[in-house]
Amino acid sequence: MLCSNLLKSNLKQLSNCLKSYSNVAAVEGQKHYLKPRQVWIENLDTIDEKKLGLIDLHPDVFAANPRIDIIHQNVRWQSLYRYVSFAHTKVRSEVRGGGRKPWPQKGMGKSRHSSIRSPMWRGGGIIHGPRSPTSHFYMLPFYTRVLGLTSTLSVKLAQDDLHIVKNLDIPTEESSFMQELVKSRNWGPSVLFVDEVDIMPRNITVATDEIKHMNLMPAYSLNVHSMLKYDTLVMTEAAVNRVISKLLEALNRNDGNAAMEKFKLDQV
Repeated sequence: MLCSNLLKSNLKQLSNCLKSYSNVAAVEGQKHYLKPRQVWIENLDTIDEKKLGLIDLHPDVFAANPRIDIIHQNVRWQSLYRYVSFAHTKVRSEVRGGGRKPWPQKGMGKSRHSSIRSPMWRGGGIIHGPRSPTSHFYMLPFYTRVLGLTSTLSVKLAQDDLHIVKNLDIPTEESSFMQELVKSRNWGPSVLFVDEVDIMPRNITVATDEIKHMNLMPAYSLNVHSMLKYDTLVMTEAAVNRVISKLLEALNRNDGNAAMEKFKLDQV
């Protein structure tokens, strides 16, 4: 009896181990189903392009299925959350005049009215009209914003509009250097440079300050609208690693609902 119980327990443990192993194997198979995308690392210190090496880009971030509908939702959200409508109409209490009753209640053979500023009168108040200021703010779901970033990055890479550089160090502060560099490498005409931090090198900051179609942005400010606004996206190696780590953390987190709690509009 004791031997049979031990045999059953061992068989149960073995079956559990096999199930866990099969689950792990399935997850690993899904993880490596797509091969990482490889991109050349370029330089910025010379006008002529030099290849400094290869970098592997995670397929979950740079090879995602490009959801055009999600990209559109992100662009519309970014266009509306800072828009405030100042269209304003006056109600009957705000229109000048109308304090006297136009005619007596009875005896005139006319319909009864209390004020010439009633919404039924020409020149009176407007009922159910727009009232300013009206905010158009709303919050997109957490994963819709994350998928918007991955879709846009994947589209930029697929269209050969994404370039990786070692750093943003250039040898001069002249804006002509950046214009010649962009022209010789067929970038642009508008270019967005993204670095890991918001403190950029002095030379590229001064060189791009007077060029309206070139902009600098830290990695934490990267968004769908800016990536679509500029034709070419140039990211440093450190910025790429930062973006990959943040997006992978967001894609694999299990508390997405908790992340949206602070953006609820009906909270007290």
